[in-house]
Formats: sequence, C-alpha cells, structure tokens
Amino acid sequence: MSDSDNDIVQERVARLIEAALNERLARGEFVRRGLGLGLGLPLISAALGACGMEPPRPTGEVSRWQPTPALAVPTAPPLSGSFQPASATAAPLAAQADLRFAVIGDYGMVGPPAAAVAALVAGWTPDFVLTLGDNNYPDGLAATIDANVGQYYAGFIGNYQGAYGPGAAEARFFPVLGNHDWVPGYPEPYLSYFNPPGNGRYYTVERGPVALFCLDSMPGEPDGIAADSIQGRWLEAALGASTAAWKVVVLHHAPFSSGHHGSSAWMQWPFAQWGARLVLAGHDHTYERIERDGIVYVVNGLGGGARYAPGFNPAEGSRIFFNADHGALLVTVNQQRLGWEFVTQAGQVVESFEL
Repeated sequence: MSDSDNDIVQERVARLIEAALNERLARGEFVRRGLGLGLGLPLISAALGACGMEPPRPTGEVSRWQPTPALAVPTAPPLSGSFQPASATAAPLAAQADLRFAVIGDYGMVGPPAAAVAALVAGWTPDFVLTLGDNNYPDGLAATIDANVGQYYAGFIGNYQGAYGPGAAEARFFPVLGNHDWVPGYPEPYLSYFNPPGNGRYYTVERGPVALFCLDSMPGEPDGIAADSIQGRWLEAALGASTAAWKVVVLHHAPFSSGHHGSSAWMQWPFAQWGARLVLAGHDHTYERIERDGIVYVVNGLGGGARYAPGFNPAEGSRIFFNADHGALLVTVNQQRLGWEFVTQAGQVVESFEL
C-alpha cells in the first residue's frame, strides 16, 4: 500500500472515530459505517476499541464455511483440497444457442424499487440471475434475508428453504458478497441461505459459452483481496485454465467508478492480463460503462437501494453514467457475441452494448 493509500485509510478511520464520539453511535451502526467507508474488519475492531466499545466476537461453533485455523492461511494457491472453490457446471448448450441472464446489484432491500426491478427481471424469463453484492440490507442478518431476497427471487434459488414458494429445481441464482452481507462479522447468513459452490465466498460458475468468476472484494476476506493473495492467485489460475469463450469477473467493489464511493483501488487487479473480457461490479448505486486496459468494466448498483449521485473523481475511460432510475442488465451471449442492455424498471433502454 502506498503512502497516499495509507493516508486515505487513516483519514477514514479518524472520520469514523470522530462520528462515533460526536453522534454516540451504537456498535452496529459503527460497523455499518466502517464497512461503508471501505475499512476492513480488523481496522473497524481497532477503532471500536479506541472508542471504548467491545469489538464483535464470534459466537458458537465455527461455521462450516469458514476455514479452520489449520487451513486458514495456506502458503500456495488452493488449487486442490476441500476448500478449493469449485465450479457449478451445467450440461453444455448448443454452440449457437443464446444464453440470457439478468444482472442485479445492491438490490437486497424490501420496497417498491426492488419489487419493480424484480418484476422486470421475471418478465425476461432469464436462464439465471447474477448479483453484484449487497444482497441483504442493512445488516446481513438471517432474520431479513428471505424478505429481502426470497420474496422476489425464490423461483431462481436452488435448494430454497424460505417462505416464498418452492424455489428452483437447480441453482439459477448466483450472488457475490457485498459489504452489507459482511456486517455480522462473518457472512454466515448469506452462505447458509445461498449455499454457493466451493468455499462460498468466491467461486466459478460455467454456463454454456460464459464462465463467471465470482470474487469476494471485501476487506477482511480470509484469503485476501490483493492480486497476489490466495484469492488473487486462484483467480489468475482459474482464468488461465478456462476454455470458455467469454470470461467474466464478478465482484461488489468496483475497481473503477465515477460514483459516490469512487474507484476501489484494492481491486484493480490485472484482469485483462489474466484473460478476462468483462468485469461486473456494484457498490455505487449507478450504471456506468468504463473502457480501459483493453476490456470493459461495468458498474451496476441500481437494483433497489437508494440511488447515488456522481462522485468528485470521474473514472478515466468512462463512456456512460446513469443514475436517474433503478434497473438491471439483460445479458445475451453465445459463442460469437456477448451483449447487454441496461433497462430501467420503467422499461427504458438506457444503453445497448456488445463486446
């Protein structure tokens, strides 16, 4: 981390502590604000201590999803063994068949915007739904996840155990972790509810001509968030090994964004060099297409949370920025082409684009 990055982190920690003292924040609100500032759980815990508050402590047994101490920090990429993130593959589709999938971001909040976007998605009858994080506002709790997700998307969720219908015969709903999903201290409600492949925090999914590489961009991820971390080396190896026509990286914190949160520098990995064609992210509640490093980055966070204003630092390579309404992406892909439309809940096509 550069000196300027360190300065930014220290400024955010100071801002958090000042707000806690001036506003007498409860611990839950303190953690939420810290995550919103992009601070990892270790820094948030240290800041809690500085304010005289007890840091969150894990309770009960270790989650089956969480690496045990003996396996928590391997020294090489986890390319084998029980904690290897696995692929969820389906029967191959015909070479010319079009695969259609919806992409929603920052959607997990009960209310009219989320309901309208869900209705839009259902009307497309997509082959599956991909999320870009923040699946369960505000605190990522088990008590809220079914209302936030299941009532809108139960028909796509495999092995669904909630209260809103029978669910899907197979998994057709693939989420990634966002900062609000991490608020409990470890994302156990998310992991138990969605039952993702592999270690659940990051994994691959292959459907027909497209391979999705779903990451955990949250500071505090046990396998790291740097390009040379365990997770980063896993992605490099997985992209290199994939023979898919289209390789798409999926994460929550946008590597590049002109929105309120701005670019998440810690996730500016060499995706193009490793073989990715497209990077999909959320976190900023906007729609934006950015072209740089020879590939396309998309921000799509208009799935239901409050819409965000532009930030103060436009991202280099930004080609379109939209925040006037909620909406979702409809992606259409075959062996020869991958294209998408961003459509608002009112049916307006904001952009059609093809790689």
